[in-house]
Amino acid sequence: MGLPFGSRFVKGNVQEIFGDRFFFGALAKLWLPIALQQLIFSLLGLISMMLIGQLGETAVAAVGLAGQIGFLFQLLLFGVGSGSAIFIAQFWGKRDVRNIRRVLGISLVIGLCGAAFFSLVALVFPEFALAIYSTDRAVIALGGEYLRLVGWSYVPIAITTSYAVTLRSVGNVRLPVALSVFSLGLGLAINYVLIFGLFGLPALGVLGAAVGAVFARWLECGLLLAFTYASQSVAAASPREMVLFDKPFLLAVLKTVLPVTLNEIVWSVGVSAYNLIYGRISTEAVAAVSIAGTIENLAFVPFVALANSAAVMIGNRVGAGENSVAFVYAKRFWRIVATLGALIGVAILASAESILGLYKIDATTHLFARHILTVVAGVMWIKASNMMLVVGVLRAGGDARVTALIDVGPLWVIGLPLAAIGAFGFGLPVYWVYLLTMSDEALKCALAFSFQHAFIRTACMLFGLSNCFKPT
Repeated sequence: MGLPFGSRFVKGNVQEIFGDRFFFGALAKLWLPIALQQLIFSLLGLISMMLIGQLGETAVAAVGLAGQIGFLFQLLLFGVGSGSAIFIAQFWGKRDVRNIRRVLGISLVIGLCGAAFFSLVALVFPEFALAIYSTDRAVIALGGEYLRLVGWSYVPIAITTSYAVTLRSVGNVRLPVALSVFSLGLGLAINYVLIFGLFGLPALGVLGAAVGAVFARWLECGLLLAFTYASQSVAAASPREMVLFDKPFLLAVLKTVLPVTLNEIVWSVGVSAYNLIYGRISTEAVAAVSIAGTIENLAFVPFVALANSAAVMIGNRVGAGENSVAFVYAKRFWRIVATLGALIGVAILASAESILGLYKIDATTHLFARHILTVVAGVMWIKASNMMLVVGVLRAGGDARVTALIDVGPLWVIGLPLAAIGAFGFGLPVYWVYLLTMSDEALKCALAFSFQHAFIRTACMLFGLSNCFKPT
């Protein structure tokens, strides 16, 4: 198989892709708001890390490792949201508001249970949790203080995510985007003031960043609920509407939601184990990976938006019984993502040095981060293609269990063992270890492109099967 952005792959498909005005009209309505939201989130994260970066490597490493707890929680919510979105998009294709609200209720309950667990860890056992990732006592102590405050934001994040997924899946992406941008932007301003102690306030350092994050999340949640119910949108469900489901309906939803959620949990634990390996290398290694991660998140914005847009558009076609259209959309999204991934990788390579110059870090951390970004640039198209396959195509067709194996298998079987051997067996620098972690993405992509036609046919077959589901 040639590279997806090679001439053979693209030739003859330009007219097919760009000649469909309806496809791009629908995509623009979904992609632009989601991409804007992700862009602003990533920019806020990048700026926040730059502010913390002025405090030195220990502060960057502390916040980066504390963020691993939030990362695990966010991936849990992402799994629940992705699984729920499959049904919501299909129900919206039939304009079935009653069942959309029942799915919202199930999603909300699972999310709040997850929030309760992670809040307990963050508020009661933060140092114990962080000691898993690092042996640096200064990093653990500072990260524990930060985590104790940030833990208060997990409940509003769970509520916001459930409602935002519902609104996005029915085509209303502007409201959650606008409120998130406003709230998190205000939170960043508070971060700046409290981190450095402006206007006569005490300089709180990383704790100031935690206060701003908690304030922003509660404000975002309150505003989203207020606007959702004031406008009587599809997501404006009463508590009774959200729990009015019987056992067959609950089991049918959980049959898709739980595998996706388990997929994200197992995957996120594996990725978190990567950070455990980095933490055992050095504090500079953790700081370098944290900095490179914020830059990668910014570069990944269009792919997150494209994958979520694909899930909605393909799911809508499934709900409307148009499986042949869903098949065309699946292939089209895949081609767009792989091509764009290669172009953005080149951009990262060209701009990495200029971006790293904005951080006040020592030469070792700078060198580590520079090499890691080189790896990020080279594998961007691979990771983007994998995300589209997992989130945008197969999950939208209901193939959650098979996709879970494709997604997490290479990580645990190939990526983690190679990274551990490289770090602890051969004592390799962090950037070589980081390259070894990408072996799981390479294997996943090789499997996907070797069997891409079979995967797409399987998805289309499942589109038809999922269309047979008729909830009570």
